[in-house]
Amino acid sequence: MNQAVAAADTAWMLAAFAAVSLMVAGLALFYGGMVSVRNTLNMAMMIFGALAVVGVLWIVVGYSAAFGNSLGGLGLLGDPLEYFGSSKLLTAPSDGLPPAVVSAFQLLFAAITVALIAGAVADRMKFGSWMLFAGLWAVLVYFPVAHWVFAFDAKDGSVAGGWIANKLKAIDFAGGTAVHINAGVAGLALVLVLGNRRVFPSIPRPHSLPLTMLGAGMLFFGWLGFNGGSALSAGNAASVAVLNTLAAACAGACAWLVVEKIREGRATSLGAGSGLIAALVGITPACGAVSPLGALLVGASCGAVCCLAVALKFRVGLDDSLDVIGIHLVGGILGTLLIGLLADPAAPNAAAGLFYGGGLDQLWRQAVAVLAVLSYSFAVTWIIAKTMHLARGIRVDSDSEAEGLDVAVHGETAYVLDAIGLSGKSAQPADAVAAAESLTAAGAAAER
Repeated sequence: MNQAVAAADTAWMLAAFAAVSLMVAGLALFYGGMVSVRNTLNMAMMIFGALAVVGVLWIVVGYSAAFGNSLGGLGLLGDPLEYFGSSKLLTAPSDGLPPAVVSAFQLLFAAITVALIAGAVADRMKFGSWMLFAGLWAVLVYFPVAHWVFAFDAKDGSVAGGWIANKLKAIDFAGGTAVHINAGVAGLALVLVLGNRRVFPSIPRPHSLPLTMLGAGMLFFGWLGFNGGSALSAGNAASVAVLNTLAAACAGACAWLVVEKIREGRATSLGAGSGLIAALVGITPACGAVSPLGALLVGASCGAVCCLAVALKFRVGLDDSLDVIGIHLVGGILGTLLIGLLADPAAPNAAAGLFYGGGLDQLWRQAVAVLAVLSYSFAVTWIIAKTMHLARGIRVDSDSEAEGLDVAVHGETAYVLDAIGLSGKSAQPADAVAAAESLTAAGAAAER
């Protein structure tokens, strides 16, 4: 690699990093619009809190644990002391990517993975417990799994990477296992420990679908950097990943809306946003392995299946507040397994799935990767959550849950509604919340 190519690759990675950084705010808006007006700020705080905690841990030990030389060559965990404190990342090679930009890019992957879990437990988890959980989960679950999936052996044999990437040789271009399955099954374990909201199966009406749609749009933009940047170069692989990501997102939104129309008689804005995200989840592992037509199939499959999956929480009595399990777990599993069927040898990953003459070879590898991440993440997450629950409790009291966590935990409200004439002065938190919910109820009545 010459210096000009290295500079172009670095510029692309910096651009991808900037795009992915917007996903933090996008997720806060996407989730924040879906909860009630009483819990909007708490949802945003959980997202940004995860970024803060995981970011600190990543700089100190996370990069080393994920991308350091595998301890004992087993492929289970990178040496946490090899890059301790990240000081060794300051010097760039003369003809390759600066390790600092790779670390920054992967830091956001870690933070967003943890933040995704927050949607499963919206409206009822103590903020302090969430922050502690975020740190413990990152260290005990995400860092090891990231090593399994993302750490490749060095070509010269100087660095041993993770077992899924190098021994199993399962394909996961940008994080179907390490990010989405990991977060989805962790959300399941945490919900089982935490319990349902007190009003479930009735659920609060999303207080601002325009915010949710805006958040979905920001996530879509960031996802192009998320998947395209995972190529780690400004070449054909990144281009194919971006095209496939775009194709899948369009197909997923269409498929969700069709299923929603058939089942419920209407196509909704929340459905459009959810279908978009479900397809993006599914194409994340597959964007470098399939053709554009394959990407349409992945996106449509995830949009349709996830639309059906999110309704199951009411049948099984499991309060996955913002459909993390139904979208990220189900979509991640489906997208990862479909690689075994749809992988095109002409795509950057150069693997052949069942439909391209590859037999079952790639499919069983994908299935083993899925089962390994499912089992490890669920077990360790449940242990973390159960231990915290027994030691200090992780759920807010019933009064705080009824009042809303914005006021009860943070002493703030998302909106100050002076415009509707509350006593001619600045609204107090409880007044603002009551007024906002009155407007929401009035809107719902008008729709009926």
